[in-house]
Amino acid sequence: MSTYALEAVFRPRSVAVVGASPRERSVGRAVVRNLREAGFAGPVGLVNPKHRQIDGVAAVARLADLPFKPELVVVSTPAATVPGVIAEAVAVGARAAVVVTAGLGQGPGSLLEQLEAAARPHGLRIVGPNCLGVMAPHAGLNVSFAARSPLKGDLALVSQSGAIAAGLVEWGAERSIGFSAVVSLGDALDVDFGDLLDWFAQDQKTRAILLYIESIRDARKFMSAARAAARAKPVVVVKSGRHAQGAKAAATHTGALAGSDAVYDAAFRRAGLLRVLALDELFAAAETLGHLRSAPGRRLSILTNGGGIGVLAVDRLVDLGGTLAALDEATVKRLDAVLPPTWSRSNPVDIVGDADAARYTVALETLLADRDNDAVLVMNVPTALSSSEEAARAVAEVLGRRPRPGAGKPVLGVWLGGHDAAIAALNAADVPTYATESDAVRGYMYLVRHREAQQALMETPPSLPEDFVVDAAAAQAIVSGALAQGRRWLDPLEVTALLGAYGIPITPVTLATDADAAAAAAAPLLAQGLPVALKILSPDIVHKSDVGGVRLNLASEASVREAAAGILERARQARPEARIDGVTVQPMITRPKARELIAGLADDATFGPVIVFGRGGTAVEVIDDKALALPPLDLRLAHELISRTRVSRILKAYRDVLAADERAVALVLVKLAQLAADIPQIRELDINPLLADRDGVIAVDARVAIAAYEGPVQKGPWHSRFVVRPYPKEWERQVELAHGRRMFVRPVRPEDEELFRRFFDKVTDEDLRLRFFSAVRHFSHEFIARLTQLDYARSIALVAIDPDSGEMLGAVRLLADANYERGEYGILVRSDLKGYGIGWQLMRIMIEYAGSIGLKMVEGQVLRENVTMLTMCQQLGFRIRPDRDDATLMDVELPIAAP
Repeated sequence: MSTYALEAVFRPRSVAVVGASPRERSVGRAVVRNLREAGFAGPVGLVNPKHRQIDGVAAVARLADLPFKPELVVVSTPAATVPGVIAEAVAVGARAAVVVTAGLGQGPGSLLEQLEAAARPHGLRIVGPNCLGVMAPHAGLNVSFAARSPLKGDLALVSQSGAIAAGLVEWGAERSIGFSAVVSLGDALDVDFGDLLDWFAQDQKTRAILLYIESIRDARKFMSAARAAARAKPVVVVKSGRHAQGAKAAATHTGALAGSDAVYDAAFRRAGLLRVLALDELFAAAETLGHLRSAPGRRLSILTNGGGIGVLAVDRLVDLGGTLAALDEATVKRLDAVLPPTWSRSNPVDIVGDADAARYTVALETLLADRDNDAVLVMNVPTALSSSEEAARAVAEVLGRRPRPGAGKPVLGVWLGGHDAAIAALNAADVPTYATESDAVRGYMYLVRHREAQQALMETPPSLPEDFVVDAAAAQAIVSGALAQGRRWLDPLEVTALLGAYGIPITPVTLATDADAAAAAAAPLLAQGLPVALKILSPDIVHKSDVGGVRLNLASEASVREAAAGILERARQARPEARIDGVTVQPMITRPKARELIAGLADDATFGPVIVFGRGGTAVEVIDDKALALPPLDLRLAHELISRTRVSRILKAYRDVLAADERAVALVLVKLAQLAADIPQIRELDINPLLADRDGVIAVDARVAIAAYEGPVQKGPWHSRFVVRPYPKEWERQVELAHGRRMFVRPVRPEDEELFRRFFDKVTDEDLRLRFFSAVRHFSHEFIARLTQLDYARSIALVAIDPDSGEMLGAVRLLADANYERGEYGILVRSDLKGYGIGWQLMRIMIEYAGSIGLKMVEGQVLRENVTMLTMCQQLGFRIRPDRDDATLMDVELPIAAP
């Protein structure tokens, strides 16, 4: 349901507390006390059949007895009564409820099921049960039993743990960090992370979102909401259970490498979230984000009156991947003129232990003016020769002279000794302060990582090669045939054919049922001077080396015959119950300078298919050099995945070894992602080793596990098991236009940036003004990236292309709201091609798409002077009326019939 009725949770006009109590240390009393102390301005009703008044405030026996209709109902009654209370809330017209009561159970027949049955059919939103409550300081709302109310601020906190939420509120109050809202999800029967990410992404009082996650239930909804929110503002997440063994039963190397937490990490990375590993890091992130906006780069200047702490800060900066800024000559000369001759003359800028306020002032001003750094860390060690408080005030005064609060480079502070007056002065100047130099550097790197995550979301991938052709039908036939026989694994011949259908090079393989057949199969290879490899073939023996089932570098028919007999005998002795079909015969691949890699697919219970890449070989789990990513992949994401492994370093040239063809490796990963999209029955796929050198790649060994696919496992308008919607190829189509012209219509892809740039060159200034409501002539990378990089789960952009020239003719886009009820459209056609029906056809397809995903309404705004667009909307059946807030605009909307 996403943001539906959430305004009743965070901005209710009236509140009722059911279970309000005069009893000390009761949850009901704590909720009432917090609500009164928060200063909620609307009507508040107390409901308790046992009391006529509570703390001097009249109470009633039932919700129906209140003199007003409560928008928000807070429930703290015994578990057995909760479903009945929710039914009463529905009856009186409440829109949302916060259920703090615990102990409602799980599963069929439970009180939780009864609660859901009472609320969901009527659209009553539920926060909880078993939660701390909700706090929204800007609305004067605190319906929780936390010990303290949060300060007003612009950080939103969403936590599955009430204790974590309460702890962060306490910590924030002590550090002058405020919140726009604090929400404890508890059992998250209804309102979940996805809903709240959507809400806070649009909330004008929220600048950054903090998440404490234990698990995700609806991964598809979460990923869609998280990606949308991360494009709008920083989202920081800490997840517990990092060392849970989620892949114990995996049958392949890729499956074993894809542990549960590693998959969560891949998901957070794909969504553009900033992950921290512990609560103290979340606190540090909150401290940083509570004061600072962004860091333009990784270069940090350090200003200190103590050399030792400066060196420690440099060590930590290098550990975390930051860059120590260089001082340019002008900066050194200026500092030489005002600092004592014993200053460090390098970064860290050590202004010596007797540094007074004046010295801090001139040094900070100089570093802020230096273009060779991106941020400044100011530190102070208390000494008997100077005042820490005066130094802090000097820093605050320098920043106070900026044109506006928060303008310019980020400045962070470490004042050892924790002088309250000094910390207060820095906080007032919006300088985040930290207990140690390590915490401060880590806080700075949060800013850097967030900016880089935003840049990654906007990067344009290179185009796929024109020969990226797959035979999905042949691959599906292979898998379907094996499933029809009741098999869980493809045999090596099928694996070879499957990878071949996707253009992944693999060593050819021949099946031999006995030793003589093996010798006969090896003969042609041996005649070419190629030694051969033999491997046991059994659907019951996955790890061949464990039973002595592999022999390599066999150079004669006699050695092949002997090796095959030995392999079969050892296998029968080690695994007498196993079905043994024979051995496979393959030529030995001799690429002496090739790197051994692993690439494959694993299956995660929460996030579905996962791409795994890393260092290959028999000891992959021990080496544990791997990185994971969620499909679909483009070439940019594939290269980024490779870069996160240690083995990526030796893909480069070193000594007498030429660089491997990294693009060929990346292309294999993209093809695996496409294979996972096309064939959802593939559960695990293991290419190990995948050899890579300057001549390309070749798979030496591969295994594929399969299982029946019964349809969508998560809600959403597409069939794939992916939690990030893949490119919707089904919306590609050829369209006939007027005057004998044709156009090819397809969804926009991330690599279309240059296509759009050339298109805008052929659109007049007037047409651009009519489309974007203002004059637009500079098309930055960020501007076009927002048009071409889409979350297909929420938005679609269809581009019309001339099939002969490849030029773009026009585009239409539709952005669905978080509730999947309404969609806003926009359209633009090349100025020299009006009159061919391009806009009409694009609008028609867009409306068809809106119906396919279940939208009830398509709407838009059109300039009153744009008569052409208004006429087309009228002909398409749109309702047209003047905009209530802007006389220059007309609002258009089209009801969408169910498909």
